[in-house]
Amino acid sequence: MSGNIRILVVDDEPQIQRFLKLGLNAGGFSVTTAATAAEALKAIASSAPDLVLLDLGLPDLDGKEVIRQTRAFSAVPIIIVSARERESEKIEALDLGADDYVNKPFGIGELLARIRTALRHHNIAGNTTPVLSHGPITVDVAAHRASKNGEGLKLTPKEFDLLLLLLRNSGRVMTHRQILTAIWGPAHAEDMQYLRVLIGQLRGKLEEDQANPRFIQTEPGIGYRIMPEDV
Repeated sequence: MSGNIRILVVDDEPQIQRFLKLGLNAGGFSVTTAATAAEALKAIASSAPDLVLLDLGLPDLDGKEVIRQTRAFSAVPIIIVSARERESEKIEALDLGADDYVNKPFGIGELLARIRTALRHHNIAGNTTPVLSHGPITVDVAAHRASKNGEGLKLTPKEFDLLLLLLRNSGRVMTHRQILTAIWGPAHAEDMQYLRVLIGQLRGKLEEDQANPRFIQTEPGIGYRIMPEDV
């Protein structure tokens, strides 16, 4: 997948820039760097990188403002790479349009896997794939049907919408607010009980062991995601 894919690393620490550049180059990616929000926004607008790795702690602007301004003109995948561990920071970044986050310190192998997932999701989002699949689960979008191991799943409309939303964003953390807004609308963006019940219902139809879910993974305090099978 890497080929001529260009990644912009936005971090004001030279040692982090060097570490990421070495690891990403070894993974077959082309890398450019920016140390400030201003440099990052200029590079995103003028050079159109294929993916952005963004630290939130920048000297001129908070990284979340970079996400906000970028989303005004670009759908480039953005992965947060930050030492900030507060759930509220992650949730806000994701709600603003970041595709994923990786906590510092991290392994380069995990980061490369997250990059591949974000790039794949971006490519999928750009077309209208009529059938989505994840292991034994298949969703026929046009026919509004879902199956597991070839057997039809009896899903309610909301269960189908939730499964489709998670599959279309495979690998990406979907926050509670994003899911609630997509399924029930903005007026229900805070109705967590709706989501807990729906997740439980869907897991009951997909998972062999709901206590140890294989498909729908919980990101505590943040949301849910379906992890690609190669991560």
